[in-house]
Amino acid sequence: MVRLAKIKVDPAQLDKYNAALKEQMTTAIKVEPGVLTYYAVSDKKDPSSITILEIYADTSAYNLHITTPHFKKYKDVVKDMVKSLELVDVNIVGVAKKRDH
Repeated sequence: MVRLAKIKVDPAQLDKYNAALKEQMTTAIKVEPGVLTYYAVSDKKDPSSITILEIYADTSAYNLHITTPHFKKYKDVVKDMVKSLELVDVNIVGVAKKRDH
């Protein structure tokens, strides 16, 4: 399962948001076998516009992810920081990357 999360963050709280996001992402990758990849990027012209590429082993892995304590903590911490959230399910058309050395 592959999803894009498009998030608008209150610019005044961007540093706090980024810290909470990084903590959630790091924990999920470490403790959840079904969470495969996170890439979080911000728009260079508007750093409060964040897009996250999320890749899960399958829909069950995603459904488990959103019930975890670390995800619930993230949602609670950022609830007043996030101005909008759009979730877009996507299909991978192709992948090209260098192998780890």
